[in-house]
Amino acid sequence: MGDNVVHLHKNPDPPAEPAPVTTLTLVPGPGSAARVPLWVRSGRAVKRLATDERTTTAVRFTARHSLYVLGGARIVARRTWDGRTAARYERMLRAAEAAGNYEAAAEWEERGQRFREARHRRRMDLLHSPLDAAKGALVGTGMGIGSLVALGVVLAIANKDPGDIITPIQAVIEFIALMITIVQVVWGPLVSIGPFLALLGLWAVGRHQQAAPNWALPANVRSGEGEPITPSIVVKALRDLGIPALRNAIKEMGDAGASMLGPIRIAGCGVEVDVTLPSGVSTVEVQGRRRKLAENLTRHEHEVFITIPQAARTVRLWIADSGALDEPIGPSPLVTDETLTADYVKGRAPWGQDLRGDAAALSLYQRHLLITGLSNQGKTAALRALALWACLDRRVEFRIADLKGAGDWAMFDGLATVLIQGPADEQVIEATEMVEGLVEEMNRRIEVRRTDPNAVFPPLIGIVDEAQVAFMCPVKDEDGRPYGGSKATSRYFMAVRKVHNQGRVVDVLMWQGTQDPTDQNLPKLVREGAHTRASLALGTESQARMALGDKAVDGGAAPHLLRQGLDKGTLVVASDGIAIPAGQASITVRTHYIDDEQATAITDRAKALRDGVTTLHAVDRGEDRDQLADIASVIGDAPRLRTKDVLTRLAMLSEDAYGSWSFIDLKRVLDGVGAGPYKSDGVMVVSRDRVTRALANRDDDGSASAA
Repeated sequence: MGDNVVHLHKNPDPPAEPAPVTTLTLVPGPGSAARVPLWVRSGRAVKRLATDERTTTAVRFTARHSLYVLGGARIVARRTWDGRTAARYERMLRAAEAAGNYEAAAEWEERGQRFREARHRRRMDLLHSPLDAAKGALVGTGMGIGSLVALGVVLAIANKDPGDIITPIQAVIEFIALMITIVQVVWGPLVSIGPFLALLGLWAVGRHQQAAPNWALPANVRSGEGEPITPSIVVKALRDLGIPALRNAIKEMGDAGASMLGPIRIAGCGVEVDVTLPSGVSTVEVQGRRRKLAENLTRHEHEVFITIPQAARTVRLWIADSGALDEPIGPSPLVTDETLTADYVKGRAPWGQDLRGDAAALSLYQRHLLITGLSNQGKTAALRALALWACLDRRVEFRIADLKGAGDWAMFDGLATVLIQGPADEQVIEATEMVEGLVEEMNRRIEVRRTDPNAVFPPLIGIVDEAQVAFMCPVKDEDGRPYGGSKATSRYFMAVRKVHNQGRVVDVLMWQGTQDPTDQNLPKLVREGAHTRASLALGTESQARMALGDKAVDGGAAPHLLRQGLDKGTLVVASDGIAIPAGQASITVRTHYIDDEQATAITDRAKALRDGVTTLHAVDRGEDRDQLADIASVIGDAPRLRTKDVLTRLAMLSEDAYGSWSFIDLKRVLDGVGAGPYKSDGVMVVSRDRVTRALANRDDDGSASAA
């Protein structure tokens, strides 16, 4: 009892750290395998052997070359049968009937009849041929012996030896004996290797025709990536589309299935072929299986396009060369030709190339424009490329609101009469007022047109890039009306609708670029008011219908099938302002990319065509600040300061007021008071003395006015 001690309080000394635990991995010993059933180990071994790459390669190799022989035998038998019978003519006849070409069907029927008549004559001749052959052999033998005897007589007279009379006959007999000896020697080996030679011939035919199942063919042949488009490949692709009527018709046609095809023509970076469908097969059925058709042609879906030409019951297939659409197109003519000018009324903007490689040009005359697509797919570049062409017509006036504010439209400063840049609510308010200004100008022009029906007005184009920012803006004005939204109270929405309704007739146009269209950020009435609708890559078919309309999508337009990130700058366009092949509702255009430096060079050329444009920028709706006093304060005691440093310090002083300022904004304020920046040691600087003097003069003028 006395040895038992119970501790009622916590031990103040911390417990010792536990000893490290070592994890032991048990490795099976030699006898542990005995515990695994034999059948399990055998199954695992068989599975490893069967799935090994070397095993599958060897099995595929063996099966392929074995099946080449069978396929070659089938091909040779088919050719022999076609040569001996009228099967070929029957197939041609059925093919012509299936295609509805009864004239060709009658011609093939006549050819088949001539073949049968000739074959009948040959068979009748065989009845008389044995007797004729016997007579011919007897006559030939007699004449041959007579000739040899006559030759022997001549030799005997010449040699004065009567024994030479039989010398020619004896020579012929010895030659025949030699031939028999040679045949006796060769016949045995020939009989032995003859079957192998026949098999080798069948194998060569099968290998040339790739007469083996697809799984047994080599990897490069199985994929068929980039293989040339031939009539047989197109027919096979159509046969395997899963359309029973088409498959049965081609089956009846046999090898003549190519009679459905027109000539395969080179078209840009691919080929083009017209397919006349058999009776009972509609063009819609083929259009609805575009992906499967592309895969049957060993192409990606975006490399095959199906359109409807003017000919009835015909589809036109354009099949790109493998990988050709991933190659960039050439530079824009706006970049390569510095003498290029624009004509808003009669001209067309060089926008890019269609899939055939032909130039795709768009007419902008009296057409509202909408370009949409996912983010970072080239929407702004495509929209700006049109504006860069139009600005080369000095009559065109631009009012631009860039609600992204990343400087994509900065080169239009000094060219556009209004330039708003920024994504904030303040810029949305300015953009709304800009569009409302378009409405006011439109109404003024309409009033003028009432009094003077022949009045002509210069084109006025309002551009709102990232328009979804305006539609989604929650801000309301002092009367409680929202700037964004899609209701009748929305200021931006109603202003755009008014321009869409009446602006075209007086050359007041609305261009919008927007992302990821939905009913919330692109209302139906607005998107349907655009005459030219274009879309880059989209996520879903429903978005494609919002962007281009049901008619275009039902006709084959598929911007949702474009590859995000890979098909940048590729647009599906629905417009009467661009040349679209007959029967199509849209066209796919790969647009030229014009970078910022090239765009600046183009706008510089446009500015040289004009007398000078004063650009109005967005008004700062933040706190009211004394801009000149702020500039003087950030310069401080320095005699002069680089303009870059002045802008940096102003932004630090007030991000809301000066965060979006550029050198042009700073220059505008200082030039207005006679303290403009100047170059010192190769860099632009602002003088403290000039700013201070301008500030003092301004204050003196204010005091004098007050007095």
